Amino acid sequence: MAKLYFYYASMNAGKSTTLLQADFNYRERGMRTLLFTAAAHDRGGHGVIDSRLGLRADAIPFDAGTDLRVLAEAEHFRAPLACILVDESQFLSAAQVRQLAHLADEVGIPVLCYGLRTDFQGQLFPGSAELLALADALVEIKSVCECGRKATMNLRVDDEGHAVREGAQKEIGGNERYVAMCRKHFMQRTGVPI
Repeated sequence: MAKLYFYYASMNAGKSTTLLQADFNYRERGMRTLLFTAAAHDRGGHGVIDSRLGLRADAIPFDAGTDLRVLAEAEHFRAPLACILVDESQFLSAAQVRQLAHLADEVGIPVLCYGLRTDFQGQLFPGSAELLALADALVEIKSVCECGRKATMNLRVDDEGHAVREGAQKEIGGNERYVAMCRKHFMQRTGVPI
């Protein structure tokens, strides 16, 4: 029975690398996969998932208007899919998460989603909230804070390295804009009262 998986972590934990390794494992065994990535967060160019380690693969970019179910069913009809992998799944809409659940439940294709759990203010992304509610399996990918504890939060910083407490939920950036931190240090740096 196919399942919907949510692999979540803080920034720079290796989510894309883990996704690309899973994709490689399927393809190495002659199985066909389908990859999606958020159009707004496409780091490697149009329709590419790339990791900081240099791994990369072509993917279909999605935005809020993309019907993942229709695209995946058309691909599956053309030639059976062994797995669907979604990078930057925090940017999925709730409806898109339900489309992915349908693909697992009704079409029988395992769906592996990789993304952030929370934003720079410690709030759930809409896609992550729906995945936490509906996924059959929740898997945390570990990252490390500067103190050595498990990093679970994403601190957004300005050009001088100061914590940013306000702004749009979606702001694309890498190591220059975000720092993975444990809850304690995230709260200390943002001034959030405990």
